Amino acid sequence: MAEKKHVPQEKVKSVKELAGLFDTHNTILFASIKSLPSRQFQKIKKSLSDRVVLRVVKKNILIRALDASKKEEAKKLKEYVKEDIAILISQLDAFELAGILAENKSPVKAKVGQIAEADIIVEPGPTELVPGPVVSELGGLGLKIEIKAGKIEIKEQKVIVKKGAAINEGAASIMSKLNILPFSVGFIPSVAYDSKSNNIFTDLVIDKKETLKILKESFSKSLAFAVSISYVTSDTLKYLLAKAASHERAIEALIKTDTQQNSAEVQA
Repeated sequence: MAEKKHVPQEKVKSVKELAGLFDTHNTILFASIKSLPSRQFQKIKKSLSDRVVLRVVKKNILIRALDASKKEEAKKLKEYVKEDIAILISQLDAFELAGILAENKSPVKAKVGQIAEADIIVEPGPTELVPGPVVSELGGLGLKIEIKAGKIEIKEQKVIVKKGAAINEGAASIMSKLNILPFSVGFIPSVAYDSKSNNIFTDLVIDKKETLKILKESFSKSLAFAVSISYVTSDTLKYLLAKAASHERAIEALIKTDTQQNSAEVQA
């Protein structure tokens, strides 16, 4: 008979506590914390403390806790258990929580070899740099400069690293000198279980600025179309009234012109 393996009481307690948290909260979210500095980790943890229970545990404890959970669908999260993840447990909606994590990222300097997530641009304007070896560094990146009051001023906007390109030593050095922080660090959501919908979501990357931009563009196009077909809503009413008033003035002008022409013909 195989000898029964002794499980430390502390591990049993951890599994039971974590499973209990899973069963009493709406959302279970896994987020990558790989390469996240301790200072940023503690800062984010503190900012979430009133809304989120945050745990970082060993893989086997997390898997056991999911197995022990009463939420059957949540057990599928075992497929996504990896190293360097934080478990966030909350009553918040999964996407609301992911949005909060997106807002809690901290800007950081670029490192050589990193891939640019978007075009990295140097804007025109004054700097605190003084003439010296940095002049040739700036020139090497195609930046046009001039010296004003003993300081270097960038004359024109310039893309120094294109989206998808690796950052070289020269670009990283200049970004550091100009305090350009093109990257951000924080919790990166990878997967979440939402008990209200009983679904698992894997696409949790939220760009609020881009989403707002898309919504504004869509609203603008929809508004123009609604006005063109005379569809009455609280948003289109003022434009339809203005359109009607414009048509009224045009018709009045045509009637006036026609009347004047008729009058002239009678007099003739």
